[in-house]
Amino acid sequence: MQKKLPNTNLLFLFVPLISLLASCQKKFDPKDYSAYIQGEIINPTSNYLLFCKDNEVLDTLFLDENNKFYKKFDSLTPGMYIYKHNPEFQYIYFDKNDSLTLRLNSRDFDHSIIFSGRGAEKNNFLMNLTVRNIMDESEGYSAFDVSPEKFSQRIDSVHAARTTYYLRNKAIINWSDNFDLYAKAKLDLHFFALKELYPTAHYVRTDEDVRDKLPVDYYGFRKKINFNDERLLKYSSFTKYLAIMLNSIVNEPEQNIIPDNKFDKYIDKLNIVDTLIRNDKVKNAILDNIAFIYLLEDQNLNNNDKFLERYFELSTDKNQHNEIIQIQQAIQNLKYEKKLPEVPLVNTKNQKVSINSIINKRTLMFFWTKNGIAHADAAHQIAAELKAEMPNIEIISICIDGEHGEWLSILKRYPSNGIIELRSDDFNLMKDEWIITKIQRCMLLDKDGSIIDPFVNIFDNNFATILKQ
Repeated sequence: MQKKLPNTNLLFLFVPLISLLASCQKKFDPKDYSAYIQGEIINPTSNYLLFCKDNEVLDTLFLDENNKFYKKFDSLTPGMYIYKHNPEFQYIYFDKNDSLTLRLNSRDFDHSIIFSGRGAEKNNFLMNLTVRNIMDESEGYSAFDVSPEKFSQRIDSVHAARTTYYLRNKAIINWSDNFDLYAKAKLDLHFFALKELYPTAHYVRTDEDVRDKLPVDYYGFRKKINFNDERLLKYSSFTKYLAIMLNSIVNEPEQNIIPDNKFDKYIDKLNIVDTLIRNDKVKNAILDNIAFIYLLEDQNLNNNDKFLERYFELSTDKNQHNEIIQIQQAIQNLKYEKKLPEVPLVNTKNQKVSINSIINKRTLMFFWTKNGIAHADAAHQIAAELKAEMPNIEIISICIDGEHGEWLSILKRYPSNGIIELRSDDFNLMKDEWIITKIQRCMLLDKDGSIIDPFVNIFDNNFATILKQ
């Protein structure tokens, strides 16, 4: 008689409880740095997660037929890590010998994340803090409409209440000093960023410049921030705040709160970072990021040369210089009246397509990803409206990823409307040759295939006007 096998789903559910009970009693060898991660993804967008440290992928965790995964690390250095399930990502912190079970629903990514097992408490706290910050931001910009006094009172009050929540959990969970660095940064930098944004956001919404009405010590919180800690270099709370702060500082002395000359502002940002940050690794990384963003926005070749001259004076990372130079050279290949470099593309019949051979009229080209269907839907809708309004304009839609069958299945969502649908067969090459770093990016080409503008956005309010020029 065949024995009935145990229900593996039930066993899986018991694992976190068993692990937690065992972890309360088990004594670990001082030399043992093993750790575990397992979990379940509801409504997965792919069959795997990426487990990363900073920008480096350490492991690919594949889902089984029940959308569950399991991984033992024989040795895992305590610290902050990232797990990615396209198109989303989040942070996970491991102390020595942690054994974590993760459960999430990809359709409500951040709000659905919950941990159990050894090390769960601190990670659940960090996610709760993240969700509270997201809820603050989801309230919209109306919070910026009030006077400086009322704005500061509200922000300081909420910050104080959340600090009490943080201190209570810190005492109960008794987490490590290293974890506390990230928890405190997520707590404080969220509110500091709101204060940095206030003058500009208030002006945009009310047309009132309140910079002269701010309290003398309004920006005093900046003195509390350690800008030289390498551990925060890849932490989004830090990088987001730093970008907002730099924009705020360069705008402070301007007569117009929203300056017209972006080139001068980027030079100012380089100089501020050079003065503000003493740690060479942190300084170089921030300088690199400023240079990368600048090169994607300002396509004045004379300005580029001046900007890069100052960047090279301040940055000591010679290896990164080569990458910045490559980006600059690629951008020059996309300059006005040049033709696009050829990259591997296929049509719906899976036939290779030369981009320069199919263009014979003024052409708009936009990009989308299978992992961003909401964006793809919106872009196709706008493209269809533009095509109806301007039938003489050719519109090419390029999907940057996905297998051929998967792509064809998604295309069923979109009536043809005369739009040419293509798929990238080598996104890494296309990304490097065409500088595809933002999915909102579009290109405008002339009837002979020459470039009119390689950096336009289909979602700009005046985009139809640009096409008609």
